[in-house]
Amino acid sequence: MLEGIVRESTGKKATKALRRDGYLIANIYGKDFPNIHAAFKKGDFIRTVRHKEKLAFPVKVGDKELEVVVQEYQKDPVTYDLLHVDLMVAQPGVVTYYMVPIKTVGTPIGLKNKGVLVTSKRRIKVKGAIENIPDSITLDVSNLDVGDAILIRDIELPEGVEHMTAPHVAVVGVVKAK
Repeated sequence: MLEGIVRESTGKKATKALRRDGYLIANIYGKDFPNIHAAFKKGDFIRTVRHKEKLAFPVKVGDKELEVVVQEYQKDPVTYDLLHVDLMVAQPGVVTYYMVPIKTVGTPIGLKNKGVLVTSKRRIKVKGAIENIPDSITLDVSNLDVGDAILIRDIELPEGVEHMTAPHVAVVGVVKAK
């Protein structure tokens, strides 16, 4: 479980001091939930997010244990260091928006016909309660030939979950190599 500290001061000076000490600044929020200004060790946070198996993961801040989902993050434009992250509390029964990762399996037929697999969306926006949201969406690309694509409307979602992206948007496709 990822452990963090509650930030007492939210000012610029305190934030810079925490970043200098290797902490990642975070805000934890949710519907009818008081905001928590927190900080996590940057290395621990990145390791936890990379190795998580579910969309929501547990964190402990102060004396509270919460299931959270990464909603947004900010990176430094020059060094690409992670500066700030927004975490939303995964509350059962509350319908909200989530970004679900896309995973592809298989080797497209089009690769043998001088094509290249292009992934245009790594995550798609869906709306639903956390208990209905899949941890990831797996797409089988083995039947794709040059010029074929899988669109948002082709993706099956569980009951109670709906797409929030336009149905004609391509997620993955095979294009002819130049």
